[in-house]
Amino acid sequence: YIYPAFDQIVNEAAKFRYRSGNEFNCGGLTIRSPYGAVGHGGHYHSQSPEAFFCHVPGLKVVIPRSPRQAKGLLLACIRDPNPVVFFEPKWLYRLAVEEVPENDYMLPLSRAEVIREGTDITLVGWGAQLSVMEQACDVAEKDGISCELIDLRTLIPWDKDTIEASVNKTGRLLVSHEAPVTGGFGAEIAAAIVERCFLRLEAPIARVCGLDTPFPLVYEPFYLPTKNKIVDAIRSTVTY
Repeated sequence: YIYPAFDQIVNEAAKFRYRSGNEFNCGGLTIRSPYGAVGHGGHYHSQSPEAFFCHVPGLKVVIPRSPRQAKGLLLACIRDPNPVVFFEPKWLYRLAVEEVPENDYMLPLSRAEVIREGTDITLVGWGAQLSVMEQACDVAEKDGISCELIDLRTLIPWDKDTIEASVNKTGRLLVSHEAPVTGGFGAEIAAAIVERCFLRLEAPIARVCGLDTPFPLVYEPFYLPTKNKIVDAIRSTVTY
């Protein structure tokens, strides 16, 4: 239900620093919003609207993958002078279990994290999708495929250098997100990496994403980019 606030976020908060010549900054506004599949959310409660906000200059968009990441990134967002949309994967509310330090700490914005090193293919994702992608990496490893897994963490402005360095090493890229494939942020990543790494690519960039339909309730498992879909894409990309 973030859409009723769309005008205030996009036309007011995102442009406030620019309009005032950097005199005002919305007081370091951070907007927390649940997003993504929840197992029974259907077409309203399981949407992934991050790409809408990634298209707005003046906003930052951040999505954590775990409780420890969520605390460090959220504190960094609150202390950033720019307005930030902080999307919280609903799966994490119910399933994530992790020790979180009680002390004050921040994790850097706009810096992706390589959470698994590999040599054959680069996988990029964010939020709860990282857990699914890790499972796919485990399956691929049994086939002798070495996957490098990267958590983007900040979607806008995103860390192009880390992704570029990884793809220059592996020669292949797969991006996965729950949002519909058409117009999803994975397309922006693919376009940027083609510009930067064209001569190093060994195969077309793969996208394993949600379908171009309203998010279904009964057929949620068929809609989501599952472990098996990602494994199939890894195999076809590596053997291209």
